[in-house]
Amino acid sequence: QVQLVESGGGLVQAGGSLRLSCAASGRTFGRYAMGWFRQAPGKEREFVATISWSGGSTYYADSVKGRFTISRDNAKNTVYLQMNSLKPEDTAVYYCAARTRDTYSSGSPYPGGYDYWGQGTQVTVSS
Repeated sequence: QVQLVESGGGLVQAGGSLRLSCAASGRTFGRYAMGWFRQAPGKEREFVATISWSGGSTYYADSVKGRFTISRDNAKNTVYLQMNSLKPEDTAVYYCAARTRDTYSSGSPYPGGYDYWGQGTQVTVSS
């Protein structure tokens, strides 16, 4: 199993920045892709970004491209989401996810493409 714990959320003004972290434990030897998703109240879970095991392949939702950066430090078993130029519409609970069903993949933009999820961390952006 894989356990994921997100941290770094909080309240920030529009235009500000936050850096989310996702610490993994358990089957961290797996060379799996990771993803970030978010979910606002009353909304479906929304794809944010994915990253391959090596970090060589990254993909972003159009809504965050150019503002968010996903990265990982496998030595620390941690995935990051640097969020810049935050907007009120970025307000949501942000979830980290691991795709363990295969290896060396580039991830998936769909929640069903992931096997383990963190508890989420709240990000609130005020206008």
